[in-house]
Amino acid sequence: RVEAFRDAASAMEQEKEILLEMIHNIQNSQDMRHISEGEREELNLTANRLMGRTLTVEVSVETIRNAQQQESLLHATKMIDEIVNKLLDDLEDAKMRLMSLYGACTSDVPAGPIDQKFQSVVIGCAIEDQKKIKRRLETLLRNLENSEKSITLLEHQKSSVRQSCNNKQD
Repeated sequence: RVEAFRDAASAMEQEKEILLEMIHNIQNSQDMRHISEGEREELNLTANRLMGRTLTVEVSVETIRNAQQQESLLHATKMIDEIVNKLLDDLEDAKMRLMSLYGACTSDVPAGPIDQKFQSVVIGCAIEDQKKIKRRLETLLRNLENSEKSITLLEHQKSSVRQSCNNKQD
């Protein structure tokens, strides 16, 4: 029963992360730009209210670690955080580095290179921490993908507007 309890709590932790990501994606979706100002304001108020309510839920499953596992977790987290902090400087490089970290966490054959150093650090972590690290990397990569789509759509819209303006001038 204890393991079932821990598993249920972990599932709730993951569900909270998924809900927060969904709400965030809705707030930042391209569709929000195509609705009236009043509807957008109402949706944003609802999304903010739901975000606030979701953040009031605290679910935590503690992982028992030895000193070496704790050190490995801190090191792995630091490596990811360093890439995240440099995201705005070079989006493409950060994405490639995150993909190589993710490749180090998966048992499938990754499409790109694997960060061997990160892989050895993650192997030193507790199994639960390995799963959390992999989920964090999946979320970061998914968010990057969504951001790139939004940027591409915005650029396409800008070029369409420019082209329309140029056609009207001709």
